[in-house]
Amino acid sequence: MKRLVAPSILAGNHARLAESLAVVEATPGAEWIHLDIMDGHFVPNLTFGPQTIKDLRPDSKLFFDVHLMLSRPDQYIEAFIDAGAQNVTIHTEPDYDHLATLKRIRELGSQCGICINPGTPVEDLLPYLDHVDLVLLMTVQPGFGGQSFRTDVLPKIETVAKWRVDKGYQWRIEVDGGVDANTGQDCLKAGADTFVAGTAFFKNPDKPAFVASLQG
Repeated sequence: MKRLVAPSILAGNHARLAESLAVVEATPGAEWIHLDIMDGHFVPNLTFGPQTIKDLRPDSKLFFDVHLMLSRPDQYIEAFIDAGAQNVTIHTEPDYDHLATLKRIRELGSQCGICINPGTPVEDLLPYLDHVDLVLLMTVQPGFGGQSFRTDVLPKIETVAKWRVDKGYQWRIEVDGGVDANTGQDCLKAGADTFVAGTAFFKNPDKPAFVASLQG
């Protein structure tokens, strides 16, 4: 499977998000942009809403990978897909109808993903693996950027990668949190193919080389 790097716009300048988007767009090999949506309830931070995505969408040909860290993502998927999301990832942890939400995301024309936090058992993903295009494993506790990579997630990546091979699944395995040139290689060896990078991308003086290092 083609390896992808999805820079996280959360690590860009929030007063100049369009400029941050343009930086990613100009980086060879970067085809996705990762957009973290936080509600201040499921995670202790607030970011932005669908209007921001709608305003950014005309300026970019990048694939919009939208990660909903919300207590009730089922109430907002229409708004984000209407705004231009091309993949919408939801979490297992909050209490709502996950399968119905994944089905609705697909009905609205978007790809869909399922995500777990570092402390969530990997087995919690099992009911959803027949219904997704992407499996996201958080490698930090979500809420804030700049955290250290959680090495205890690596065995979970290996487990998910084995399930994919054993069952012939075609979904992507994405990792998010503390991913840099070194930890990204650990994730790659464990079986990940899609890498969300925030600080490691935007602070890197040689962005094309960084992207290439994760794409092999």
